[in-house]
Amino acid sequence: MSALAPLDPHAPRRACVIGAGFGGLALAIRLQSAGIQTTVIEARDKPGGRGYHWEKDGFTFDAGPTVITDPACLQELWALSGHDIAEDVELMPVMPFYRLNWPDGTNFDYSNDEASLTREIARVAPGDLAGYEEFLRYSAGVFEEGYVKLGHVPFLDFASMIKAAPALAKYQAWRSVYSMVSSFIKSEKLREALSFHTLLVGGNPMTTSSIYALIHKLEKDGGVWWAKGGTNQLIAGMVKHFERIGGKVRLHDPVVHIHTVGNRATEIETQSGWKERFDAVASNADIMHTYRELLSGNPRGQQAARSLARKRFSPSLFVVHFGLEGTWPGIPHHMILFGPRYKGLLDDIYEHGVLPQDFSIYLHHPTVTDPSVAPPGKSTFYALIPVANQGKLPIDWETVGPMLEKRILDEVGRRLIPDIHDRIVTKFHYAPRDFALDLNAYMGSAFSLEPILTQSAWFRGHNRDDKIGNLYLVGAGTHPGAGIPGVVGSAKATAKLMLEDLQ
Repeated sequence: MSALAPLDPHAPRRACVIGAGFGGLALAIRLQSAGIQTTVIEARDKPGGRGYHWEKDGFTFDAGPTVITDPACLQELWALSGHDIAEDVELMPVMPFYRLNWPDGTNFDYSNDEASLTREIARVAPGDLAGYEEFLRYSAGVFEEGYVKLGHVPFLDFASMIKAAPALAKYQAWRSVYSMVSSFIKSEKLREALSFHTLLVGGNPMTTSSIYALIHKLEKDGGVWWAKGGTNQLIAGMVKHFERIGGKVRLHDPVVHIHTVGNRATEIETQSGWKERFDAVASNADIMHTYRELLSGNPRGQQAARSLARKRFSPSLFVVHFGLEGTWPGIPHHMILFGPRYKGLLDDIYEHGVLPQDFSIYLHHPTVTDPSVAPPGKSTFYALIPVANQGKLPIDWETVGPMLEKRILDEVGRRLIPDIHDRIVTKFHYAPRDFALDLNAYMGSAFSLEPILTQSAWFRGHNRDDKIGNLYLVGAGTHPGAGIPGVVGSAKATAKLMLEDLQ
């Protein structure tokens, strides 16, 4: 498809990226590095999207992703223009990757240190050492097929899906991650340890395609990292680099309309009344918001919105951010505090849409790696639980939020910090309603479309719209999906299409 003719035939091509999340910034850097004059427009007062942050009482609280994997996909963004990510971002290794803790007191430290991991498996699941080696081989295979070969390739037609089908079939992609792990592993604890990762990208381990077992290999090869100062500093570094190479960022001015003429996007209009013409437009905004609201003036917008409304959207999250007096060298950077149920809890969240009495908690404690995110002698934490999205669980979060916040802090106190309530310096929570209001997230979903097989690759949002030839998508709602490597991969796939169309 040829792009819209430039406003001035001698001027460089101009592109607009709506939304300064990880995917939008990664795409903007790729376009600007290739000589496309790129403008990023962000609705909020700070860039980041789900990587937003707050500073309160001397503490830094990251809103979103706290696990950085595959640092090579980020380093590549700087290397495109001959720069080094280290100019702007200090990546710090996290070890162990996660400590998993069960109600009976069992701990399992999960890392890519071979000797250490073997000792942990031998201690917690001695009968599964051979099975783990088989699972590792399986994970390496799906990593090669699903991430290396297909993770940055746009699926624009069904033929591309058919082409990928033999590889997906070979690795039994129709099975769930939990089912696949269980075919190698007998211990329930180790099954949970090797399948929970899909929750970090919005997927139910019981229904998410086994292709997502590639996350184990991704972490094993690339490690788990933290950006000094917080994930927000990775966002800040991306913005700094983008502007260094000539890109423009417009903050605190939401896009309200993508104007079209026929099947071409022509102009962007923002809330302040600012209007600008572009040769190509890419949206890193929520996929439903993009079609239903921003493209409301084009029949394609309503058609796509109706289609999306029939799909399954991932759950939301309830996050308690808190700063404490004291330091906890014995609590690692990432912990999973499993509850008494695994499958039953997941069914409640993903299928039944109820607020369970029990929960599994992801506890984030960055100060153990990076004391700079809290005042001296204090610690920054967040405790996160997945909850059903507002479509499944339409409750009043203003009423329920404070009660749930207390229950979560009580549980962290019971299992790790007995006098937690006495030590709290500052705290606040973030609920599904906030995802909907701050991020225009459909039904308050935290990860866009649920990553089941029938909503992956070609079945997910396409990196280039099928009808509006110079409209592109990037981020969690497009292939390959949520998570930092996922949305950065979507930017690579989308940039390839845009550069082919624009140059």
